[in-house]
Amino acid sequence: MKELLSGNEAVARGVYEAGVSLAAAYPGTPSTEILETLAARYRTIYSQWSPNEKVAYEVAIGASIGGTRALVAMKHVGLNVAADPFMTHSYTGVDGGLVVVSADDPEMHSSQNEQDNRIFARFAQVPMLEPADSQESKDMVRVAFDISEQFDTPVMLRMTTRISHSKGIVEFGDPVEPRRGKFVKNPAKYVMIPGHARGRHKAVRERLEKLKEFSENSPFNKVESNGSSVGIISGGVAYQYAKEAAPDFDYLKLGLSYPLPMKKIAEFVISHDRVIVIEELEPFYEDQIRAAGYDVEGKKFFGYCGELSPYRVAQGLKEAGVIGSHALAEIPPEEQMFPRPPVLCPGCPHRGMFMALKKLRLAVTGDIGCYTLGTLSPLNALDTCICMGASIGNAIGMERVDGSEKGSVAVIGDSTFFHSGITGLLDAVYNKSNVTVIILNNQATAMTGGQQHPATGTTLMGEEAGKVDFPTLCRALGVKHVREVDAYNFQECLDAVREETARPEPSVVITNRPCVLMPERIMDEPYVVDLELCNGCSLCFRIGCPAILASSETNKRGNPKAVIDPTLCTGCSLCAQVCKPEAIVLKSQFVKV
Repeated sequence: MKELLSGNEAVARGVYEAGVSLAAAYPGTPSTEILETLAARYRTIYSQWSPNEKVAYEVAIGASIGGTRALVAMKHVGLNVAADPFMTHSYTGVDGGLVVVSADDPEMHSSQNEQDNRIFARFAQVPMLEPADSQESKDMVRVAFDISEQFDTPVMLRMTTRISHSKGIVEFGDPVEPRRGKFVKNPAKYVMIPGHARGRHKAVRERLEKLKEFSENSPFNKVESNGSSVGIISGGVAYQYAKEAAPDFDYLKLGLSYPLPMKKIAEFVISHDRVIVIEELEPFYEDQIRAAGYDVEGKKFFGYCGELSPYRVAQGLKEAGVIGSHALAEIPPEEQMFPRPPVLCPGCPHRGMFMALKKLRLAVTGDIGCYTLGTLSPLNALDTCICMGASIGNAIGMERVDGSEKGSVAVIGDSTFFHSGITGLLDAVYNKSNVTVIILNNQATAMTGGQQHPATGTTLMGEEAGKVDFPTLCRALGVKHVREVDAYNFQECLDAVREETARPEPSVVITNRPCVLMPERIMDEPYVVDLELCNGCSLCFRIGCPAILASSETNKRGNPKAVIDPTLCTGCSLCAQVCKPEAIVLKSQFVKV
């Protein structure tokens, strides 16, 4: 059987075919669809969203120690969060096989950095596989679990945005029977006190030597000969781009890319007059090959930043002097699309709070989520964004050195608060910090598509679950002043922020409207603009709603009056609240004389 699958869907299929019993993750683009596909299509596998990637990894380790196969998936920055268990898990090894999916995001399509997580595999000294298409995504998962159990190690599967989200034909295989193990006590292997860890570190080094030999014979590391004097070493999506740009060269395609097959690489380099390494982001292959004493070139032609493309690869090869202008002309350049700046959705419940923060001219530390878009014009409400959960810690540090009587404000989303904001709030209480924490509770992990979390009342597999109550949780952490506000009531948001920032102690403000993209609309009736009353003051434009557009009519100064797109308007009412001439009304109330 064959099916058209994205790379993420293919990974899920591979997990099913490998007989995995448990999968855990925290949603993060570009990895999210792996767990969603498992929950939707392969119900025999227990799948869960965890509060963050560290917990997800620890859950997977527990399943592995219990004797079953387990998967943990995350985006590249998620492995930073999970690095603590990841590094030590390399020492303990596995019982049931365990695969770690790290999905990198070159070009930062939805991320705060574009770190190259191949370096993590070398750092932890665990084997790494890099698929170049959907078929390999499925096949490599199956092999990864076998490698994990054969060599007693976690295995890293490194995806990238283009592999995760592009589709290809995948041929299915028969699933193996899930491994049903049983926990066996082995403290010397799994209890990492120093005395045990020293022995396990030696085992890691011995394992790495065996993996080097295994890599030499892996079918995922293969030479493709076309009789050229120039050879290209590449892997992952960069290999696909290189083949499109220069199909007639010899290739060494790397699929099991850590540890590198250095004997095979040496033979390939020696048998060619010139060898060029093509890889995205860091010179992961190139540095290791050059350190081993082999003369290769690469990064000086292709750069360190952003994702590659067939055209960019062709440009690099032309600069290297191995293809001519005629070959470059055959590769179409990337189309320059009309720019679509990121913006909060029409009716987004975050907009009213950002309007209040901007009006009060406060220093605001931000966080990871949809609300990060509040930093953009015309809202201009956020001043920092570092990583998940950083907003509260940033605000604490800023308040200690700023000296402002108003203290500082931290903005964080509901899912992000569970992920890594709780400890920051605890720090604020413990150290008596004058911070106001605003939890924008839109009742979903919204930026990645509306996934569940501990306050939604539903698990990934659709089961009912307990719902964390934010005010109760915040008070339990020691916050004395906790209040909820209607995200669509601008004046209530304004008053709450003004009053809480005046307190010389920690306080929390919680908004309570769901993400506008959830199944239920806020209102079925849109707002309209009475152009006879509209004076062109532009206040409604300043809330940054995509549903509010400039009309062809202008005021006396030539400024455009507003018009509302009824297909986009959700009826949130914020524009009507800020309209001083009261020209914005519900459609049913608008009577044209």
